[in-house]
Amino acid sequence: MAHAIRIHRHPLSGHAHRVELFAGLAGIAHELVDVDLLNGEHKKAPFLSLNPFGEVPVIEDGAVVVADSNAILVYLAKTYAPDWLPETAEAAARVQRFLSIAAGPLRNGPANARLVTVFGVKLDAAQAKAIADQILGQIDTHLADRDWLAGDTPSIADVAIYSYSAHAPEGNVSLAPFANLRAWLQRVEALEGFIPMQASKAGLTA
Repeated sequence: MAHAIRIHRHPLSGHAHRVELFAGLAGIAHELVDVDLLNGEHKKAPFLSLNPFGEVPVIEDGAVVVADSNAILVYLAKTYAPDWLPETAEAAARVQRFLSIAAGPLRNGPANARLVTVFGVKLDAAQAKAIADQILGQIDTHLADRDWLAGDTPSIADVAIYSYSAHAPEGNVSLAPFANLRAWLQRVEALEGFIPMQASKAGLTA
């Protein structure tokens, strides 16, 4: 690869960490461009020319600009690391299932619970925690008899689910009840090229 992709991110964003993590795991050369979310840089020009929705992450790969963390994972896998996104219909559907979980209950649960504690966003913390406990429990059950979420090897499904699961304790969501999930987190963290997400001041306490 002749150039490094540019990842526009915030260091405490789990969505952005998905992209940074996958770049590390897949050995994709990249540079990080921090976006000042607290001062609204993502809602102003020139950032809005990259993503009119005003959200991180966004990547620039030469002339190609891709926004949305899950869309970026698909793009990067198809372009640089096809082993992380299987091509058969059934296997691709298994991966897509977890991309949808990442965009739905994982966001509404662990991610939102963390928004309350880390960023002070006014959301229903109790509801977010209840959703988090439910979805993490379902993932824990799913992992009872398998090492990876969508197949026999790691895929972008694992990348999409990792960040907010690992950092759920920052939103006062304990991982103590979920032994299978905790073992899976350790497997992800043992992969070559793993890049951790910066811990918030809320800390990882459980």
